[in-house]
Amino acid sequence: MQSIRSLPVPRACRCVRPAPAPRFPGGRSLPIALGRLRDLHTSPPRSSHENPLGLPRRNANPPPTMPRRGAPPQKSRIKGVEKIIVVASGKGGVGKSTVAANLALSLLHSPPASMGRTPRIGLLDLDIFGPSVPKLMGLEDAGAPELGPGNKLIPLQNHGVKTMSIGYLLPPNPAHDTPVAWRGMMVMKAVQQLLFDVDWTSSNGEAPLDALVIDMPPGTGDIQISLGQLVSVDGAVIVSTPQDVALVDARKGVAMFEKVDIPIIGLLLNMSHYTCTSCSVPHELFGSSASFERAASDLQLDVLGKIPLVTQVSDGGDAGRPVMVQSGKEGGEVRETMKSVGEGVWEWLGSRKTDSGQVVGTRG
Repeated sequence: MQSIRSLPVPRACRCVRPAPAPRFPGGRSLPIALGRLRDLHTSPPRSSHENPLGLPRRNANPPPTMPRRGAPPQKSRIKGVEKIIVVASGKGGVGKSTVAANLALSLLHSPPASMGRTPRIGLLDLDIFGPSVPKLMGLEDAGAPELGPGNKLIPLQNHGVKTMSIGYLLPPNPAHDTPVAWRGMMVMKAVQQLLFDVDWTSSNGEAPLDALVIDMPPGTGDIQISLGQLVSVDGAVIVSTPQDVALVDARKGVAMFEKVDIPIIGLLLNMSHYTCTSCSVPHELFGSSASFERAASDLQLDVLGKIPLVTQVSDGGDAGRPVMVQSGKEGGEVRETMKSVGEGVWEWLGSRKTDSGQVVGTRG
């Protein structure tokens, strides 16, 4: 194996060419003292449109089939993955990444009785511009992932869950604040590489993942649409907070997934209430949950759970210890809720057959 950071540097991305340098009268070039400003309009020199993650060339994957007229693109399964669950929200800041990490751990620790063993679970971070999985899973300083024999990324693992994120591939930075300043084409190719160029079985004969949880970026843009068009997703969990401003965007997320034929497992209310430690009375700090329940009823979707507001959730996430791997009494209510959510997701997955309508095989 070799580290991805030891690979040859691909050519620079030339999708956006800098404007000609302005000239003084007489044809002399204007000295550019602030030349670094050009970095805001060009991609990093290590990346290219076809290979933004800088991976070695591999011919295992044919390009996805994208019909030009009429028919939708053909979907595929991800190699080494049995079930795919996306965690999404129309609105940013509702705790979606924290929910995704804790859902992955809940699936790990709450398998169906029929499985008879500990499941194999993965967590994929598809938020290119704001990856949170490295921080939440305690892998922020784990270094770059290795490359397997097939030039595929080997996931980093902690708390029993395999993970992958573009955050692992950014240049080392003690402050962990390196931005990803890419435009659409680079982003979309990076998404395809994260989807299909990760070895979830680590190339050593391991069995495939029983479930892969995908943490989606907020919104209903290119990444969500591309995922729905290229990958056969088993189901989506939509996260919202009680405010109407979040619920409006949650409804949009549901509508978008329906358009790309991704089934909705249900709605999950985050930061539902705060239970006072002195009076044991739940206080709905961000508004009544009635609007959330009404939205679920209107959309004919199940309410998977209502997660309370607990400091151990945010403190644990910052420390790389999600609440599902903690044992303190204060996080007990959240753990019980997420355990129920995990059991509900397993039950939902077990009741459905993999859609074979447009699935044409496996990529990866």
